[in-house]
Amino acid sequence: MLTCLAAAAPAGASEPAPLHAQPDPVRGGRIVDDRGREVVLRGVNVNAFGEYWQGSAAPPVLPFGARDADRIQGLGWNVVRLILSWSRVEPEPGRYDAGYLTTIARQVGRLRARGIYTILDLHQDAWSATLAARPGEVCAAGKPALGWDGAPAWATLDGGLPRCYTGTRELSPAVQQAWSAFFADAPAAGGVGIQTRYAAMLRHLARRFAREPAVAGIDVMNEPGAIGAPLQAALGPFYARAVAAIRGGERDGRGIRHLVLFEPSVLWSVTSRGPPPRFAADRDIVYAPHLYGGSIGARALPQAAAFATAREEARGFGGAPVLTGEWGGDPARAEPGSDEYFLAHQRLQDRFGISATLWTWKQSCGDPHDVLTQREGAASPTPPWSVFAMDCAAGRNAVAGEHRALVADLRRGWVRAAPGRLAAAAWSPTTRTLTATGVAARRRAGPLEAFFPGRDPRVRVRGLRGVRVVAVRDGG
Repeated sequence: MLTCLAAAAPAGASEPAPLHAQPDPVRGGRIVDDRGREVVLRGVNVNAFGEYWQGSAAPPVLPFGARDADRIQGLGWNVVRLILSWSRVEPEPGRYDAGYLTTIARQVGRLRARGIYTILDLHQDAWSATLAARPGEVCAAGKPALGWDGAPAWATLDGGLPRCYTGTRELSPAVQQAWSAFFADAPAAGGVGIQTRYAAMLRHLARRFAREPAVAGIDVMNEPGAIGAPLQAALGPFYARAVAAIRGGERDGRGIRHLVLFEPSVLWSVTSRGPPPRFAADRDIVYAPHLYGGSIGARALPQAAAFATAREEARGFGGAPVLTGEWGGDPARAEPGSDEYFLAHQRLQDRFGISATLWTWKQSCGDPHDVLTQREGAASPTPPWSVFAMDCAAGRNAVAGEHRALVADLRRGWVRAAPGRLAAAAWSPTTRTLTATGVAARRRAGPLEAFFPGRDPRVRVRGLRGVRVVAVRDGG
């Protein structure tokens, strides 16, 4: 047993080692490093390198620099889900932007130097930035759609359908048609199918990062719009193709096998159930539903049932590990007197032993979510959910500082890596105590690594030797 009181973390700047999945249909799958340690990934989404529709004078993203990476390290996090846009990876059919991928590689290196893994997330929302309502478009039903992010214009086959939405952006006829064309592998530029192009893009990306151990894995597609039985059925074959493409790219680059993250339909974020069909894959896959229960739809505390469902659905894929690529909510829910949503969610992450990345680090006043808020006022279903507060008044786009109460909830003790199997871990913010137990550790598996916020912790152990505390920024 390891019991740690008061606060600080071990050497968070150790070089990230290659990660693999260890499936287990009975106890639940785990992520392990190449020494056999169980690794728990906790961190945040960074959208600074995505290509979003611009619907206001403010740019849709904010820069990400060394100070941001330092602060992420100081929070004790060990992973960033880094948003990439297909439209920027492949701006023209078959032409990949080497400069963009070099920029991404530079960020991977920046995070690696701080002991932080990167998940390369092929992000999309409502298919593409190009599907905003046309100038002067009148919607017989619903409202003119905003643009979002994802596919390039050349891969967007909307059939000329209305760019209007009722209730949610995914139900725009143009968006739904674009998804139908993708899953049907409809030919676009040069007569090559859209899905065929996407798979080739994944292969190119995997080859580019084939030898990078600090890349934890590739998230094949954010919240795919597989709405309805035919598209849901097509999601499994698409994932089989995507995994094969990524493995082909890794072989091309003579590199290592990375994790492949696959997600259920976008509807999972609302319903908290509904896995994709089973598909052919190897062991190194991770199930990555978005555990937004209590934030999207009805406001409530997160429920253990949703976490249990994610674990149960992962059993259908050989007992794959679970990582929720997005979770979060209104930062006001961390303020004194609130419902303590963030504390409750993280307790469930510990209880079910899943990895997680918060949505999101910074959100510009020009982000489509903020543009939607400005258009629809307080009734907007998507308030700005980010670690940093923004000043958007009078056309400003200024970072107003961290949400302090939120950061206080997020800065917590946790076990980042453990030899053997991590049996249980829990953090008490009131007593500032981390308690963890594990079994079956092998002597050569490497050290247990835990983070504690603050300084000068007192550590009590049983069955461990050679404990030391290494000071890092804001912890040890």
